[in-house]
Amino acid sequence: MARSPGDHPTRLIPLLEQFDFACERLLARLAGPVMDSGNGVDIGVTPLGDDEYLWEPVPDCWSVRRRGDGPGARATALAGAGDWGRDTADSPHPFPPPFTTISWRLSHLSEMLALRADHTRGGRTLTREDYRTPGDAAGAVAALETSSAAWREALLTADDTALDTVGYSTYPNGSDAEDLFVDTVWWVNQEVLHHGAEIALLRDLYRARPS
Repeated sequence: MARSPGDHPTRLIPLLEQFDFACERLLARLAGPVMDSGNGVDIGVTPLGDDEYLWEPVPDCWSVRRRGDGPGARATALAGAGDWGRDTADSPHPFPPPFTTISWRLSHLSEMLALRADHTRGGRTLTREDYRTPGDAAGAVAALETSSAAWREALLTADDTALDTVGYSTYPNGSDAEDLFVDTVWWVNQEVLHHGAEIALLRDLYRARPS
């Protein structure tokens, strides 16, 4: 069960507030109908459409693709389950890294949040091959909303002992098993913040692209 607000560790509160800010701002930038400009002024937002979701602004992007079409340039597989997958490659990854689309970045974020939630307070069994990436923009926004809510719910169960526990999250695709949980919480916030900023910039570039 989630802890009541008064029971949250003091040091978790600003991290929760930062996570909420990052997620709310990103979801508003994607779905609209308005978002806060940052100074309290509402700005109209055109909801993310399928063409923009899959837009490749430069050649050889990594993206989300129909499984039957196979992976894109320099990718060796399409990660996940279902009809759509996200371009990926075996280690060592290509260098320089491929430019990634809005769809790729949203899939990465939602998968990370869903798996970390499961490996913190769930069954601790989900893998990247279990995750289903949506092939449409509306589905991707809904997936981000669901996965961010799942991660937040996991955070609400953490007490001070949990925050100081190494390996409290057993997420298998990061350093969680060697990290204090409070460090994992901080890292997840940075992932949402920086990928959210990238996605926002891609939306601006799509809007300003030549006709």
